Amino acid sequence: MPDQKDAVLIEQAKIQRMRLGSALLYGHIDERRTVNDHAKRLIGSIIVAAIACAVCAGISFVSQLLADQAAAREQTNASAAVLVLPHAPEAL
Repeated sequence: MPDQKDAVLIEQAKIQRMRLGSALLYGHIDERRTVNDHAKRLIGSIIVAAIACAVCAGISFVSQLLADQAAAREQTNASAAVLVLPHAPEAL
């Protein structure tokens, strides 16, 4: 049991020396840590959302354009299918 307490004490001293050495070389802990603000993720998400919106708008535009052309084609075919009957003489 005393061996474990001694090992823990030696480990704590080693960690403390490493921390002091790091503080001496690199400065205070607040200066070494940087804030992770996720700015790149935000910009990337905005770009992906803009591309997705543009794709949806483009698909909607093309499908509406094709539907309008099909409707115009049907209207043209329907008007061409109307038979023109000659004017029959009127009975008196």
